[in-house]
Amino acid sequence: MVLEIFRKTKYVTVRPDTAQNTEKRDIPEGLWVKCSRCSEILYTRELEKNFKVCQKCNYHFRLSATERIAITLDNGSFQEYDNELTTVNPLQFPNYPEKLAAAQAATGLNEAVVTGQGTINGLPVVVGIMDSHFIMGSMGSVVGEKIARAVERAIEKKLPVIIFSTSGGARMQEGILSLMQMAKTAAALAKLDEAGLLFVSVLTDPTTGGVTASFASLGDIIIAEPGALIGFTGPRVIEQTIRQKLPEGFQRAEFMRQHGMVDMIVNRPELKETLAKILSLHSR
Repeated sequence: MVLEIFRKTKYVTVRPDTAQNTEKRDIPEGLWVKCSRCSEILYTRELEKNFKVCQKCNYHFRLSATERIAITLDNGSFQEYDNELTTVNPLQFPNYPEKLAAAQAATGLNEAVVTGQGTINGLPVVVGIMDSHFIMGSMGSVVGEKIARAVERAIEKKLPVIIFSTSGGARMQEGILSLMQMAKTAAALAKLDEAGLLFVSVLTDPTTGGVTASFASLGDIIIAEPGALIGFTGPRVIEQTIRQKLPEGFQRAEFMRQHGMVDMIVNRPELKETLAKILSLHSR
């Protein structure tokens, strides 16, 4: 009898007014983020301290142009070029102006690339930094023009050039005008080469399409971030076209390094020092 009493299931009565009056702790949005590769839940502040690289699987999150400038160039050294250049709609492509306006509002940028001059560990350099958050970093007429102008300024000032690429390719809303930027940027870099100046191309995730087929592949030194997708056409489209399974890791930075398309793969926390060493050697 006594044992039966202790075997009875015990219940806790919760009064409705008590449940309703319980205070809920507000958790700020963006406090945690899920890793796209390993699904680890990461504390945002710790992730940012680690240059937005997952500490568990080394996945490199995509950066905005502003974030890239902050972690690469010396504090306060950046001077932007051609910020006033904005895209028009030369082909009268439907809804293109609205798409541009939405991208500008979301990123705070006028276009998918930011160009300018700054220093890395005190060494002067001209930089171009693409932003995949602006219409997937696609290259239109203004992107090509800004890169070409930046290279021309580098020639005038006898400075090396570093371009951080991230792009889905040529911008379809500008048709043949966007494809013309491949030739324009390549021609500008040919002049840089004739002047004996250094061009370092840094490939980040993703670098594809017409950007890969033009200036991104023309570096004297080509650096890639780990795991970056690098290629002309994406692997899914290739598989659907040839109806064959592609090799493991196809078009990733490690695959490209193994096959001679990339000179080195550098983790983001070490990238600034690596670039500084390259610039130092070139300046001697």
